[in-house]
Amino acid sequence: MTVKSAEFVKSSTRADQCPQGHLPEYAFIGRSNVGKSSLINMLTDRKHLAKTSGRPGKTQLINHFLIDRQWHLVDLPGYGYARASKKDKAAFQKLIQHYFRERPQLISAFVLLDLRHPPQPIDLDFMAWLNSEGIPFGMVFTKGDKLKDGAHPRQVAAYLEGMREAGWEETPPYFVTSSTSGLGKEDLLGYIDQVNREYQQARNQGL
Repeated sequence: MTVKSAEFVKSSTRADQCPQGHLPEYAFIGRSNVGKSSLINMLTDRKHLAKTSGRPGKTQLINHFLIDRQWHLVDLPGYGYARASKKDKAAFQKLIQHYFRERPQLISAFVLLDLRHPPQPIDLDFMAWLNSEGIPFGMVFTKGDKLKDGAHPRQVAAYLEGMREAGWEETPPYFVTSSTSGLGKEDLLGYIDQVNREYQQARNQGL
């Protein structure tokens, strides 16, 4: 799938302020500075659709982007910014929980993970929470270009093994990406396209 159009729709502070309607949406979330904005720009072929910043924790709102007038890409605030105040962390947790629990249009979340690092407790805890809430999600490994050639499979295998050691019986679907080289773009967009087709078919059948 190739993205032909991508436009900013609105920023929201609560799930009930998000765009209404039945368009499916996919939410991207991860630790601060994991490369979320760069990934969104890479997927949409837009250099400045999502604003990038060297300052962690910049995204504080739920940002909706309309893709090909068929689905929404949702840019959620980054979590785990160590210098954030307790008040800000509590506000983030409330915002995110409310969004995931009260947003029926959400089809899947994508949790962004820096491929260079082993499983981090904060990521494992967040994915465990999504799982406990019955929220479908996939893992998107970022910064794949930072590894030596051929290191991706070994690093991914080590990460998945770390998840199994942490108690995961089954691991979610995953994608290895690089916002610099475009690695994983076709795989991730193809996955979204397939899920969208299945979603539309189910709606047409009244399921």
